[in-house]
Amino acid sequence: MTLTKTLRSVGAGTLIVALFTSCVSRTTAPVNSATLTGKVMVGYQGWFNAEGDGAKRGYNHWTKNGGRPAADNVRIDLWPDLSEFPADERFPTDLRLVDGTPAEVFSSYRRPTVLRHFAWMEEHGIDGVFLQRFINSLSRGTSLAVNNAVLEHVRAGAREHGRVYALMYDLSSLKPGNADVLINDWKKLLHDTRLTSDPTYLRHHGKPLLALWGCGFHDDDKPRPSLEDWRKIITFLKDDKESGGLAIMLGVPSGWRTLTRDSIADPALLELIALADVISPWTPGRYRAPEAATAQGAQIWQPDLAWCRERHIDFLPVAFPGFSWHNMKGAPLNAIPRLQGRFFWAQVTAAKRAGAEMLYVAMFDEIDEGTAIFKVTNSPPVSDGVQFVTYEGLPSDHYLKLAGLAGEVIRGARSATDELPIPISSPK
Repeated sequence: MTLTKTLRSVGAGTLIVALFTSCVSRTTAPVNSATLTGKVMVGYQGWFNAEGDGAKRGYNHWTKNGGRPAADNVRIDLWPDLSEFPADERFPTDLRLVDGTPAEVFSSYRRPTVLRHFAWMEEHGIDGVFLQRFINSLSRGTSLAVNNAVLEHVRAGAREHGRVYALMYDLSSLKPGNADVLINDWKKLLHDTRLTSDPTYLRHHGKPLLALWGCGFHDDDKPRPSLEDWRKIITFLKDDKESGGLAIMLGVPSGWRTLTRDSIADPALLELIALADVISPWTPGRYRAPEAATAQGAQIWQPDLAWCRERHIDFLPVAFPGFSWHNMKGAPLNAIPRLQGRFFWAQVTAAKRAGAEMLYVAMFDEIDEGTAIFKVTNSPPVSDGVQFVTYEGLPSDHYLKLAGLAGEVIRGARSATDELPIPISSPK
């Protein structure tokens, strides 16, 4: 096919992006998939849809009702920067940007969009993703199909851009007594995809790593598996013959070790956690300022890590850039300010000083709760009744850069200093 015919068939913008990402993918060495140690992983939701993307889910996660985004239904607090997106990856809304142009959104169901996200990760030195798989969506055919499609996109993105990935099941809302829901999904997924055989699937201690999130939380806003359910799931997965046995990462409450704060008070939880290969305490929303993040590292993460080392368990702290869910929950806008990245960087340095050898950044694309690090605009839609958080006039890739530099700190290639590693000019 000639270049002219190619441009006509796929669109000049799409071809240019494809040629660019193809060139980029050959410029850096692939990430080593043999271990979680030394890596910065980001959470990847991949749950955004739009009318016309083929998923038949409407504007899933953009709005409260799946309808076309407008001032009275939008549920996100950050607006994506789509300046690099071709027309076939943009979807209309009823909102307008500050300059009067129509505001548009993307869909995670479109493979080129996910590949572009992985290109950003490669460009900024981010090692890979924990792809979220929500247990409460597996019983709905359309949702399951979208989950599986996004998984295939992530596999392609990791392969083409030399990143790594691992699956993370979120067990929130799994009713007690239903451990087989996860076990059966994993069996079918492994049989159908053989994903753990991918060269880019993350391994740890010689085994494929599977993350299970939500173990031991005491909140009553949703059903949760019993500790016996967790034991059944973990035991099965670690002994699973088809996968050859898995390394298990458990996402646990921030107060897991002392059985306080957000943790259930049952001592059996500690016996269960001791079965894991990696534990990752969930900290988004648990502190709200750089000084509090520093205290978290010294007063909580250090003894957490000592407990883990005594039992030969690895420790994966979580860092997040800020928090806001004003449009989704009606809470105050910008509830945990980003402070131009100082809040995030305080967590990176606190994790390193505590002795951490790995880091989980929450999240890559979580604009619902304002924790995203991917590219967002500083000129979001303007309309009565709706407000958005911005990156304070900083470049749209500011937090991608910080996440990549965090990897250098975790690996010891950069000092853990209190000062931001990127010069900050006055916000525009």
